[in-house]
Amino acid sequence: MRRSRVLAIATLAIALSVTGVVSASAAPATVQSGQAATAAAADTACTYTKAVPADRFKGIPVFDAAKAAKPYTARLHTSQGEIAFQALTDKAPCTTFSFRFLAEHAYFDRTHCHRLTTQRIYVLQCGDPTGTGSGGPGYSFPDENLTGATYPAGTVAMANAGPNTNGSQFFFVWQDTKLSPAYTPFGRVTAGMDVLRKIAAAGEDDQNNPGDGFPNLSVRFRHVSISSR
Repeated sequence: MRRSRVLAIATLAIALSVTGVVSASAAPATVQSGQAATAAAADTACTYTKAVPADRFKGIPVFDAAKAAKPYTARLHTSQGEIAFQALTDKAPCTTFSFRFLAEHAYFDRTHCHRLTTQRIYVLQCGDPTGTGSGGPGYSFPDENLTGATYPAGTVAMANAGPNTNGSQFFFVWQDTKLSPAYTPFGRVTAGMDVLRKIAAAGEDDQNNPGDGFPNLSVRFRHVSISSR
């Protein structure tokens, strides 16, 4: 039986269904020693554990510290326009390695963003191939980068069902949002904030709660590409 994953924001008395599942300077072209050390330290901690559900299963990643340390930009080619983000490989190597693994295996292609919130918190939630809020990639992994985490506009972060239950679902913050530091920030939007604001301006259908539902503008990922910087 599938368990519904919830991005719970207790302080705001609102919840977002998810699957378990930051202004930054441009990433350097070469791996810095600090990045390599961070990735190496994560080598033992980056354990991807088999989990259910396993929707559109692509396998379970095997962490590679050298590859994880390499900066990259993810480009999400959507039905509403392109959104790009810089992956925080130095701060969240387990998470960014997983996202890269899924993108390179076309996991996100032909999926859609299933949730938009327009009151109290301001996020667009994606990454569930079932589009139900309960789908997942067949594995989970630990939280990262939570100390002092904040969620300004442009943050890309993992949704989860509680501590250390990350999977494939993630969210874009389209307007500054206050959340408890419980959702791994792993990227910063570098292009496409206008796309996110356009989606948000069109609203949602309130199917979950007022200000919380399916986006009125369908947001489908045609392809997610990864490029080195």
